[in-house]
Amino acid sequence: MKVFWNPTQLAHAPAFFLVRGQVRRNFEVPARAEALLAACQAMRLTIAPPPPVDFGALLAVHDPDYLGFLRDGHDAWSAIPDTGPEMVANHHPTPDMMACGARPPTGIVGQVGWYTADAACPIGPQTWSAAFHAAAGAVAAADEAARGANAYALARPPGHHTFKARAGGHCYMNNAAIAAERLRAKGAARVAILDIDSHHGNGTQSIFWDRPDVLFVSVHGDPNRYYPWFTGHAAERGGGDGAGCNLNLPLPFGSADDVWLDAVRSGVAAIAAFGAEALVVSLGFDASIDEPLNALAVTGDGFGRAGEAIAALNLPTVLVQEGGYNVDVIGGLLQRFMTGFGGS
Repeated sequence: MKVFWNPTQLAHAPAFFLVRGQVRRNFEVPARAEALLAACQAMRLTIAPPPPVDFGALLAVHDPDYLGFLRDGHDAWSAIPDTGPEMVANHHPTPDMMACGARPPTGIVGQVGWYTADAACPIGPQTWSAAFHAAAGAVAAADEAARGANAYALARPPGHHTFKARAGGHCYMNNAAIAAERLRAKGAARVAILDIDSHHGNGTQSIFWDRPDVLFVSVHGDPNRYYPWFTGHAAERGGGDGAGCNLNLPLPFGSADDVWLDAVRSGVAAIAAFGAEALVVSLGFDASIDEPLNALAVTGDGFGRAGEAIAALNLPTVLVQEGGYNVDVIGGLLQRFMTGFGGS
């Protein structure tokens, strides 16, 4: 299995985020990618930098104004006196504002609030470059899958909390959505996305909400008690032409291997019934029992068995890295998953 990775992705190094009113060190650190990269090297996987990405592949998912903000915003932010080193909003538009004419501000401070969903996606001077190369890896992996081979995009920063025009939850471009759109453009009539990160893929759900050609399945911790809080409930099934093409499988806090694997297998069955021709896996390891902010209690054996269940679909597959923040264990969990999946 080919692994797509660019060392530029290490340059993004967010300093903090807010947890229950406390400023905490950010868990989405460069050491995450280094641990995953070391695991790929230990498995003797082929590691390659992705080729330059066609900007149109990004525009297939994200609004041009948002991409412009992400690319150029930090320069404008830095030109203002007394700003911090990272762009972080202190105000966001609410549904009430949107309902009565809210619009994107012209000033960068207001734009940060408009284009970010929360305080867990600080934007620094290297964020654009890292996110751009992570997205390039997702495109390259999708191109491999379109040729019938499985591939792994070691995407860092992750992406599944990114909406069409809004960052959130450590995420800046939706790598899984970009991979799915690329597979569609390369000829797959139906694509499925299986998200096994412990947090609901709210951005991915939003992007494909009314699409009948992309099935989104997410296995995650109960959003009543867990980020992203507002979406991820079982009743959310898609809208318009996409009705029935969204499947959320929220789990009680503390759910361990058996419960989690039952949900993963339910998702796999839904993908088979959908008739997907290609698969994108949002591969998060934060369902691990060893996570610093865990809601679930999945072991290494559980991740290995999940790899087996997903491989049984026998579909061209793009593995896109999402969460997993315990740098001491995520490399081993990747190896367990890959062994089950058959990619080691």
